[in-house]
Amino acid sequence: MTNSIEELQDAKVIFVIGSNTTEAHPVISYYMKRAVKRGAILIVNDPRKTDLTRWATLHVQHKVGTDIAYINGLMNEIFANGWAREEYLRDCTENPDVIRDSVKAYPVEKASGICGVPVETMKRVARILGESESASVCYTLGITEHICGTDNVKTLANLQMVLGNIGKYAAGLNPLRGQNNVQGACDMGALPNVFHNYQPVDNPAASEKMANAWGVPSLPRKPGYKMPTMLHKALDGGTKILYCVGDNTVQTEPNMAHTIKELEALEFFVVCDIFPTITTPYADVIFPDTAWGEEDGTFTNSERRVQRVRKALTPPGEARSHWWVMQELAKRLGKDLGFSSSNAVWEDMRKTATSYAGITWERIEAIGLQWPCPTLEHPGTKFLHRDGKFARGKGLFSETQWIPQAEPPDDDYPIILSTGRRLWHYHSGTQTRNSIGIDNIFGEELMEISPQDAEKLQIKTGDWVKATSRRGSITLKAWVTQRSAPGVAWCSFHFAEACGNVLTIDAFDSLTETAEYKACAIKIEKAGDGELIGAGIDRQARP
Repeated sequence: MTNSIEELQDAKVIFVIGSNTTEAHPVISYYMKRAVKRGAILIVNDPRKTDLTRWATLHVQHKVGTDIAYINGLMNEIFANGWAREEYLRDCTENPDVIRDSVKAYPVEKASGICGVPVETMKRVARILGESESASVCYTLGITEHICGTDNVKTLANLQMVLGNIGKYAAGLNPLRGQNNVQGACDMGALPNVFHNYQPVDNPAASEKMANAWGVPSLPRKPGYKMPTMLHKALDGGTKILYCVGDNTVQTEPNMAHTIKELEALEFFVVCDIFPTITTPYADVIFPDTAWGEEDGTFTNSERRVQRVRKALTPPGEARSHWWVMQELAKRLGKDLGFSSSNAVWEDMRKTATSYAGITWERIEAIGLQWPCPTLEHPGTKFLHRDGKFARGKGLFSETQWIPQAEPPDDDYPIILSTGRRLWHYHSGTQTRNSIGIDNIFGEELMEISPQDAEKLQIKTGDWVKATSRRGSITLKAWVTQRSAPGVAWCSFHFAEACGNVLTIDAFDSLTETAEYKACAIKIEKAGDGELIGAGIDRQARP
């Protein structure tokens, strides 16, 4: 996030797009609700009618995968009415004419035809954004999990720069990170093209610095493969060994059947996890890992806040801290990494850090610090790019064009399936499905179907349905609900026995290789009469 979670409660306008915030980020949603109670305008842009729409001034139900056309249309209207922040564009951005010219191709009438939002609604949203003193944009995986996910994010960045909302309190561009400590993992270099703190591996100075610190002659300067490429290359022998830490690959990658073939093609597969999953049977070696309450260390949350985590329980059986596992593996390979504790690993990282250099365990004993925090005296950074002074100098606009989803619906597969998360469960359910209380509240997956589609298919809530894509089929119970628009169905991937990723398509964003989990074509057939028992549906918020 460019800004802080707490700032949301002071926002004048909150523009949420591609985020089921109340279920995926319930704590953050509280700050949004506080803002509404204080008079803020909340615009929820989502193909689904999620719980947050009950708090919204306006729910914009655009078509799945049309975010770029919708946002470009808003910018066209903002420029046409003189609502762009011209002083900000002149002083704080590098190429304002690029965005001014490129959005001319998206008058609201044309954009409306693509995204399905009425012209008058688009004009109303543009006016709210254009006339507001500031606005905060929040997004999640509904923006990134498309073949055009990178351009979706760039388009939102364009919008916020046009409005002068980058570098301002209670504004900014705020991705709500999808998993616990995913921000911290990226910060620590769990990406194929950077060392920790986003120091590029192909930068000679960064590479030399790391080589000197780690006591090796040199380091490769070619970025590594992203996860989909690593898996694909297993089929032709390009990837021989995969070391997998805390990732239930079979359940979380798209097109489950194809993922299994990729794992089976590996010569050697190592899995480190806290419970058996549907991935562990494919492993040659399984290392029992520690859970969050069994380890000392840090988490970094969505607002870039680094916080201490303290060991509360002794790990069971032979479970070990992963720094210890890595240390022992390295020793057996002839290299002593020098790891002796979580704190020692942290301090070793901090010596070559940039934005983390001023963060010690002592400084975050009570309250976390937000990076960048480059020195021991630095107080941390509440929001980035203050007063439009970007880290790169000036803001850079990107020209983006709408493209359709990789697999549009057709006569054989007439319904768009979108996937995501439910309030009660987390990711592939490795933790929450092992919690008896949580699993009792919501113990089975449901296929959300619009009343219009249900009537055509003669399906009622609780009936068994078979959902089929070009990649596979799952059978589960139906939930007939206004949450889904006609022609769109929805389910999660938490439940291995009815996992949406059996159906999802392995089409990826060309830059990030993020899969298009939010859009694939399916057909739904009634498989049998039934009733809904014990699925927690009565506890589900009903907009």
